[in-house]
Amino acid sequence: MFKSGFISIIGRPNVGKSTLMNRIVGERIAITTHKPQTTRNKIMGIRNLSGEEQGQLIFLDTPGIHKATTPLNRAMVDAATGTFGNVDLLLLIAEAGAAPHPEDRFIIESLSQTPLPVFLVINKIDLMEKPLLLPLIDSFLSLHPFREIIPLSALKGDGVDRLVGEIWKVLPEGPRYFPEEMMTDRSERFIAAEIIREKITLRTHKEIPYATAVVVDSFKEDEERNMIRIAATIHVAKDSQKGIIIGKKGAMLKEIGTRARLEMERFFAAKVFLELFVRVAKDWTNDPRMIQEFGYKDRM
Repeated sequence: MFKSGFISIIGRPNVGKSTLMNRIVGERIAITTHKPQTTRNKIMGIRNLSGEEQGQLIFLDTPGIHKATTPLNRAMVDAATGTFGNVDLLLLIAEAGAAPHPEDRFIIESLSQTPLPVFLVINKIDLMEKPLLLPLIDSFLSLHPFREIIPLSALKGDGVDRLVGEIWKVLPEGPRYFPEEMMTDRSERFIAAEIIREKITLRTHKEIPYATAVVVDSFKEDEERNMIRIAATIHVAKDSQKGIIIGKKGAMLKEIGTRARLEMERFFAAKVFLELFVRVAKDWTNDPRMIQEFGYKDRM
């Protein structure tokens, strides 16, 4: 029996959605940082199963769902909620704690009318005291009739195999939608831009990570030399942010570029020559036209 289906990974910001998808797929497809709202786009990750439980699990990692106020944040939330009608299963990721977070309750309320099965995944259980787990599960069950509740640690991998097995059980019989060697539907250009944005997010603070967009201007492969030449532009919203990204005598930009290049070489298994440029796109996070231009859709 071969099963296949689409699974949307939803939850509030910074609960480990991207970490979980990367763990399941076995590759760092989605960027991860300790800062909320790192994921801005819907990203697909594919897990192929063999043996007794054969199938193809297609995961959609989505931006964190929250009460959005700016055009960019609305576009991110729309990317997440827009998956509800096009999947076979929803995975709601919550963080282990003393009680459900208020933003978890906000998301659960939006699920009340969905006919889809919903799994609750309680992540980061390695960080909580075990006696608190059962009361937390009871609290979530009082909010929604979840099909399954699975505690796990996406970072350490504990419980992830059980989750994959339970997902396979509820998926319908179906075809192999994508080639077996394919891990994501995203282009190499997109992956390169996300790697650069991850390094910016990890190295900068305050508003900088949220005011930055990365566009890959060129991506040229030299197969004979096993080399990729990439040129990318880092767009920021203010002149002052440009100076922070570049740093004193270009030190910050050089460090971001070096870290991004090393990550790309590991991912693409090739030598990478990376050029970075920084430009100011005035107040782009509030401009629907530029939000679309940089790859994020906003409600016009």
